[in-house]
Amino acid sequence: MKANLIVIMGVSGCGKSSVASALANEYGYDFVEADDFHPEENVAHMASGQALTDAMRAPWLALLSAHLKQAARAGKNCVMSFSGLRRKHRAQIRDLPFDVLFIHLEGTQTLIRDRMNARQGHFMPPSLLDSQYQTLENPLGEKKTLGIDIDQPLDAVIEKAKQLANDALKISV
Repeated sequence: MKANLIVIMGVSGCGKSSVASALANEYGYDFVEADDFHPEENVAHMASGQALTDAMRAPWLALLSAHLKQAARAGKNCVMSFSGLRRKHRAQIRDLPFDVLFIHLEGTQTLIRDRMNARQGHFMPPSLLDSQYQTLENPLGEKKTLGIDIDQPLDAVIEKAKQLANDALKISV
């Protein structure tokens, strides 16, 4: 039986890390923060207000995939916070030896920009939000991909994510 991988995806500022870490704690799964696998050059590039190119994303995805393959071989269930903006990047994650569920956190640019402006200490500036939306290839309709409207309290988003994961992956805690 394959290990589970729950991917909480969406543009920067949508709450991926908060939702993913809460699910990981709830299920006792490993939490994987995809941003932690970015090379320093990528982080500096984004912090300076410049969007990444697909060529710049390639080493990040390679490191992330290698880490996840190792976790899958060890039979570890994981929850990952991952932008997943491009179909080909989501396909790369789907090709890993997990039972994969994507949960897309959806919200308006205004809502997310307000959240980004309120947060402290994150490398991604609000000025890159427009490029995130331009890069996002809508995942809904793809295999095992569900959406959640984030225009509600964080606790409600987390509860909805748990419900979706429980139903889709037959998780019992």
